[in-house]
Amino acid sequence: MSIEEKLIQDFLTLPDDKKIEVIDFVEFLKNRNNKQMDSLMDDIITENIEALRELSK
Repeated sequence: MSIEEKLIQDFLTLPDDKKIEVIDFVEFLKNRNNKQMDSLMDDIITENIEALRELSK
């Protein structure tokens, strides 16, 4: 059984209020990942601002 199948199987056994908590947690994880990616991109831009300015000419 794959991880996805196990997750779905377990998810389907939960009461609706717990399913909502799982969905909320997944959204939290996705948002946290997006924030980390945004921070990483900001760091790359900051570290390479002069090169980026030269490329934009």
